[in-house]
Amino acid sequence: MPEINPVLVVVDVQNGFITEHSQHVVPVIARLVQQWLDAGRDVVFTRYLNYDDSPFERVMGWSKLKESPEIDVVDDLEDLTHKVTAVIDKRIYSLFNDEGIALAVSRRWTDMFVCGIDTEVCVLKTAVDAFEHGIRAWLITDASASHSGDPAHRAGVLVAEKMIGRRQTITTADVERSIATP
Repeated sequence: MPEINPVLVVVDVQNGFITEHSQHVVPVIARLVQQWLDAGRDVVFTRYLNYDDSPFERVMGWSKLKESPEIDVVDDLEDLTHKVTAVIDKRIYSLFNDEGIALAVSRRWTDMFVCGIDTEVCVLKTAVDAFEHGIRAWLITDASASHSGDPAHRAGVLVAEKMIGRRQTITTADVERSIATP
């Protein structure tokens, strides 16, 4: 059996995406990140950075997440940013910008466990892009949420089941096996 080299990707757990609908996953993600770090596994955080005249602003009329404190990683994870493999700043939905692709190639990840905010947008897009780059993608459903609410989160999980496979949507309890296997 080929060696497994997993990474945990924590997508956009930033102040600007925290609402009453998404805040419940922050402690779940913090525990998961600490478990991965304790096991000596790679962990990557992404941060979405919007900009003037971006497609999000121009087409959607969405102008948030341009500056601190909105763009900052939430306090519960901020202390871990210096311990993770990388923090990738992005201007697109996915981890897979030039820097993210280069990191995935250089680290030779075989499996990407994806969680964060928003399930139906950046979490989903990162998982699908991993799949299309030949990395086995896993979406961790109880460590993901939508700042728009549970219906949007469930929609993201449903689409992920169609795009990366039903068995690829898992919970944190399912992840423990991957953390323990060096």
